[in-house]
Amino acid sequence: MYRFWLLLSQAVTVCLALVFTITTLRPGWLTPGASDNPRVLPSTVLPSAVESLSFASAVAAATPSVVNIYTTKNIESPFKNLPDVPALKPFIKDNKDQNTMGPTNLGSGVIASDKGYILTNYHVIEAADSIEVGLTDGRKAPAKLIGTDPDTDLAVLKADLPDLPVIHYNIGNTPRIGDVVLAIGNPFGVGQTTTMGIVSALGRTGLGINTYENFIQTDAAINPGNSGGALINTHGDLIGINTAIYTESDAGGSLGIGFATPADTAMRIMDEIIKTGSVSRGWLGIEPQDITTDLSRAFNLKNTNGVIIATLAPNGPAGQAGLLVGDILLAANGEEIAGTDHLLNKIAEFAPQSKVTFTVLRGGKKHDFIVTLGKRPQITTTN
Repeated sequence: MYRFWLLLSQAVTVCLALVFTITTLRPGWLTPGASDNPRVLPSTVLPSAVESLSFASAVAAATPSVVNIYTTKNIESPFKNLPDVPALKPFIKDNKDQNTMGPTNLGSGVIASDKGYILTNYHVIEAADSIEVGLTDGRKAPAKLIGTDPDTDLAVLKADLPDLPVIHYNIGNTPRIGDVVLAIGNPFGVGQTTTMGIVSALGRTGLGINTYENFIQTDAAINPGNSGGALINTHGDLIGINTAIYTESDAGGSLGIGFATPADTAMRIMDEIIKTGSVSRGWLGIEPQDITTDLSRAFNLKNTNGVIIATLAPNGPAGQAGLLVGDILLAANGEEIAGTDHLLNKIAEFAPQSKVTFTVLRGGKKHDFIVTLGKRPQITTTN
């Protein structure tokens, strides 16, 4: 009797397994209309799901616009001023008065105009005596330096080549925290490489990297050689120029904290450099100081927004408008000032000779002062 029930149980198990297999492999065979339900058709859902995780189209659209940059520095021969010593002649070339070529540095750039203009970082081409760009299609060409903006670590080059692939860019296409992004460049000179991450933060300032900072932070791997390359979204649109990384390694490896200059900023600076050869910014002529919690209580402020004027430039725009040391700048043209970095970036948006109305707290009372901005003194760089 026991064997009978055991055999019956096994037979039922086999039948159930057979029915389950048939209905799984051929949905709708037993259940009318089930084949019309996509939830029971994993074979049709899987391909589209996999395709949605691929960014091949975006990469294919953007990578031709990202170039490798090779820079060379001329180094004066150490034998140039040596007297003629017969014993040294076998070891010294006859052209001892000529310069020898220094090492070639690698970086990246982005073709941003069909006229051959290329955006890159200032530190990539700083002190270079010659610059060459290499495209993904194998073409190479010398590049002319059009102008630089060390305050934002940007530079503009120009290469004379036909049919240049220009990167796609939508003005005002601001990324959001959490958006997937792709970094394209030439890390460590291994060749063009694409890495993926997300936008980790926006508006990063106070890092001490540039004078003017408003970085996109990303965890997409950025390494030496990526500088000047493109940060794109999943549609292949340019959203930033890769600029710097945070690292604790002597080799400069990525720790998942990278920074890119927003594309809107980079393109605006490029246009101004092309038109005038440099970038002009408004200048207030003060040294601002952030408001701490203690200072906020001392001045009976609601929060720590605003800045205190610590010093005034002699005959500067702020001083000429009647501002004094100790004044607290609360707003510029009605926009509340969050702190020193915000003020610096805000003033830089105005052209010299612009008139800006500042709301100032002095002696516990608010006053409005109209300041005619000056021109920010240029940073002089030597090659």
